[in-house]
Amino acid sequence: MTIDTSTMTPESLDLNHDIAVSVKTEYIASQFIEHEKHYVFSYSISITNNDSKSVKLLSRYWLITDGDNKTSTVAGEGVIGKQPTIAPEQTFTYTSGCILKTPVGTMEGHYQVVDNDNKLQQVEIPVFGLAKPNILN
Repeated sequence: MTIDTSTMTPESLDLNHDIAVSVKTEYIASQFIEHEKHYVFSYSISITNNDSKSVKLLSRYWLITDGDNKTSTVAGEGVIGKQPTIAPEQTFTYTSGCILKTPVGTMEGHYQVVDNDNKLQQVEIPVFGLAKPNILN
């Protein structure tokens, strides 16, 4: 299914509260590169469709902020090379990673999904922390 999002009006973009997003993060100490100050984190995201219609995940947007308040963004189609369709009462889970120059940071963003009626919806990903263990008191 191909959706032309350029013709959709702002009224057709809903903030969807029927899609639940949960996040689990992990610091990957074995991939720390001392001289480059690369702190590597993984994050596992579970997207649960609590709606009565299937949705297809079209794109994602991330705002990544490190401990020095430097930001970067990531945007693109799907997640991990996929644009999954999530049936009602089903969950799609994936794992990806992030490299920071500091031992702490945050991520937040949104997904755009489309339902069976071609209604485009934005699913917010609330801010979540990335932190090397025992770095925060």
